[in-house]
Amino acid sequence: MRRMFGTAAVLLTAALALAGCGGGGGDNPLQTTAATPGGTASGGGTVVIGSFDFDESVLLASIYAQALEAKGVQVEEKPRIGSREVVYDQVKSGGLSVVPEYNGNLLAYVDKETTAATAEEINAALKEKLPPELEVLDSSPAEDKDTLSVTKKSAAEVSTMDDLAKVSKDWVVGGPPEFKDRWEQRFKDVYGIEFKEWKPTGPTTADAIKDGSIQVGNVFSTDPKMTVNELTPLEDTKNIFPAQNVTPLVNKAKADDTVRTTLNGVSAKLTTDSLLEMMQKISVNKDEPATVAKEWLTSNGLG
Repeated sequence: MRRMFGTAAVLLTAALALAGCGGGGGDNPLQTTAATPGGTASGGGTVVIGSFDFDESVLLASIYAQALEAKGVQVEEKPRIGSREVVYDQVKSGGLSVVPEYNGNLLAYVDKETTAATAEEINAALKEKLPPELEVLDSSPAEDKDTLSVTKKSAAEVSTMDDLAKVSKDWVVGGPPEFKDRWEQRFKDVYGIEFKEWKPTGPTTADAIKDGSIQVGNVFSTDPKMTVNELTPLEDTKNIFPAQNVTPLVNKAKADDTVRTTLNGVSAKLTTDSLLEMMQKISVNKDEPATVAKEWLTSNGLG
């Protein structure tokens, strides 16, 4: 749910940060630039890669940038721009060439009535709903999505959300403050899940699962605490949580065949496990996103 973005405060900050980001590079001190001489994008310009204002997006943008640089493409990075409202409009206008997106939330942004849930349904809908200036490239298997997760010990007996329905009346669930309002009725309608108690655990959800103060909680699939606390996501057999595959969103006029082929090659090798491992290096080990990106590209023969 954090990927939905969009408070007024964030939007205002992002808008201010974008002053001078209309495609000419600008000199905003909050933006850093990385460029190498070499090939150019369609139309002879630099490929400008933006990211949202959180570490995972910065990491993904760095992976895209370094992969393209390895192919001789001239690249400029504009990290931590802000919310989807700002970033999306910048890609549409051509101020940004590429941004790493999450296909489920992107579709929800352009089509608020969508009921698509699987990656295939979502990507098919995006092809219909995106404006002519935009397209999505291949989605990666990597997802950063909502899960209901449990300890490995609990997962030995409760491994799916169908299993959860059988015990939920005796279990306490935790998550962000808005979690109950957003999901209580959906869990009941789709799975028959009714919890004994809902606790607003926020960023401590993973720790609360581990220490037993709750039995199940809403944790994102690439949250490093999934590994640190040895948690297991329950299988969502009925796709109540829409797919959130990492997917490049590009401005068609700003991306040539080299850009498309290179980014599709990145998507082919990027998995949830590898993204989780990289995020652990950034969040726990405090490694720099660019360094982690380079290591992953090298190990996968892409950089």
